[in-house]
Amino acid sequence: MARKNRPHTPDGRYLVSKGILKRCTNPSLEDGYRRKTLKIMMKARMSKDRDAALEAKVALGEAGPVWWDDGSPDYSGSTPDATPYDQWWAGLTDDERAAGA
Repeated sequence: MARKNRPHTPDGRYLVSKGILKRCTNPSLEDGYRRKTLKIMMKARMSKDRDAALEAKVALGEAGPVWWDDGSPDYSGSTPDATPYDQWWAGLTDDERAAGA
């Protein structure tokens, strides 16, 4: 199954999946560490080990403390139109928004 080209917020902090903002992986992580941790997370998901999957998500910056340091709050779990990203979301094409559905 091909991955959808999900919309990403202009600041790169979130992607939209199922109409909800999901935090992206910390872009400052070293590539080898990121790849290794992604493999651990996928293995944990396949084995339904929720604790290990969450631990990997925290290590990637997708859960736990935010990876940015400008004091902006975490909008994970919110719909884009209920956040400061509302104008960005409204400016996307129907096809772009559908990719985040």
